[in-house]
Amino acid sequence: MANVEDEQTPGPVRGAAGTLDRATRGDRGGLKALPRDDDDQIDPEEYARLLDSYDSSFRNIAEGEVVKGTVLKVTASEVIVDVGYKSEGIISVEEFIDENGQVTVEAGDIVDVLLERTEDREGYVVLSREKAEKMKIWDEVEKAYLERKVVIGRVIERIKGGLAVDIGVRAFLPGSQIDVRPVRNLDALRGQELRMRVIKVNKKRGNIVLSRKALLEEENAEKKKHTLETLAEGKVLRGVVKNITDYGAFIDLGGIDGLLHITDMSWGRVGHPSELFKVNDEIDVVVLKYDAATERVSLGHKQLITDPWANVMDRYPVGARVGGKVVSLTDYGAFVELESGVEGLIHVSEMSWSKRVKHPSKILNVGDTVDAMVLGVDPTARRISLGLKQVESNPWHDLADKYPVGSKIQGKVRNLTEFGAFVEVEEDIDGLIHISDMSWSKRIKHPSEVLKKGDVVDAMVLNIDAENQRLSLGLKQLATDIWDDFFSRHQVGTTIEGKVVRMTNFGAFVELDEGIEGLIHVSEFDDSRQVGKDDEKIELKVGEPYQMKIIKLSPEERKIGLSIRALKSDEFRADWESYQESSGDGSATLGDHFRNNR
Repeated sequence: MANVEDEQTPGPVRGAAGTLDRATRGDRGGLKALPRDDDDQIDPEEYARLLDSYDSSFRNIAEGEVVKGTVLKVTASEVIVDVGYKSEGIISVEEFIDENGQVTVEAGDIVDVLLERTEDREGYVVLSREKAEKMKIWDEVEKAYLERKVVIGRVIERIKGGLAVDIGVRAFLPGSQIDVRPVRNLDALRGQELRMRVIKVNKKRGNIVLSRKALLEEENAEKKKHTLETLAEGKVLRGVVKNITDYGAFIDLGGIDGLLHITDMSWGRVGHPSELFKVNDEIDVVVLKYDAATERVSLGHKQLITDPWANVMDRYPVGARVGGKVVSLTDYGAFVELESGVEGLIHVSEMSWSKRVKHPSKILNVGDTVDAMVLGVDPTARRISLGLKQVESNPWHDLADKYPVGSKIQGKVRNLTEFGAFVEVEEDIDGLIHISDMSWSKRIKHPSEVLKKGDVVDAMVLNIDAENQRLSLGLKQLATDIWDDFFSRHQVGTTIEGKVVRMTNFGAFVELDEGIEGLIHVSEFDDSRQVGKDDEKIELKVGEPYQMKIIKLSPEERKIGLSIRALKSDEFRADWESYQESSGDGSATLGDHFRNNR
């Protein structure tokens, strides 16, 4: 520390062996005038007495002690301080400059300083204001530790194991003592002021350990006691959101936490609690359930407002047209928010009159605003059924007017199945040509034998079922009915030739015309044994043609009954009549007749 040399600065006071540079020392009790005798000589005894008196006038100050001093002068670089010792002390002006760069003292101010040494090489007392302040802080810290007082500090930085905190001096706040619950992000606390307790102090080693957790636990215990005294189901409380999870939020009610489940946050749809609340929010809640034994509290927030389903039927009567926003899509439909807390379902079957909607996403998207009709309301189950197609006219109801039964239409084959072909008549309206209505004559095993996907075909309207949205079409009905033609050309008793196409245990099927078959029942086979014919009998074989007689025609059932036995009976009757005509003299026998006709 440099000495101050200007005239206004009093020089240092030396010891008894040195000269007394000043005759007076003002309020420090210095010598007023040295005693002299008649010859103007200094009296040695009186001089010694005065020296003792001078020394005893100084304060008894020990090194390392914090004392009060008076500012004598402030210069651009130093502050001169009198602490009542033999000489003054000089302190750098930097120790008296505040955050704004201003000097905070002036002459006459009383300041606390630490006496580091009683005298330096220049004879000045070595003082430090900064160290004095720190000494005072240590004293206050020790007092706070003994008296369990609260200290306030600012987080400086994150260090190994916790945080460094400035409470006037550097102190350590362990990570386990920051909060009653683990804190994941310690860096977020940088710069924050915290209230803590001193749980350990060692002045010699310069160690101070703090705990915020201990203070919080004490405060929470007091709050909890008060909260529990007033806690009751149905009571409305003001709380602070302490933590948020996927299933709800924990609310600090004052020393005790309650769970606000996601289902009790709002009457409306809540995807995640963070959509409504965030940590440290102050909210009103109502106690739904309180278990004093486990101290578990269930809270509700939506219960503070009227349930929108209470009078939902008044606002959404069946048949009413309503608007809403699509909030969710599932495989079976779309949920539409009509108002906060009230949603309706448009089932996939109620989305279009004509389209076969496989998934709601083909028609709607989340966020779409739609108009729908209320189809049903169940307040107890909290369900509203909506219809999207009902706000538009039903094209199936107009179909009968456009295409009456028996009319001819044209369409494109859209799809083939094992039982038929679907033909697009109008946009999103298909008609079915059943496999049985594709041909009068051919036995079709699969529709692909007649039609292909993409073919444009003409068909006849056979039936329209608007309620079940079914349209039946026929392909063969546009062609001539070969059965009607056959029945018009043949009668019972007519002899006809046919080819056996298949044998069964009950008879033989015979093809009479293309696409026309008849049945020879086993009872109508040729099982007769005729005299004169050498017991001939016809054995039916598949693929062989035979003569037979029509014994039954059924146009309604499209069935034809045939008989070989009846044909043989007719032949026998004809032979008998011929025999009678040729046997006038009675000499010819029946056997002769047969031999002659053979």
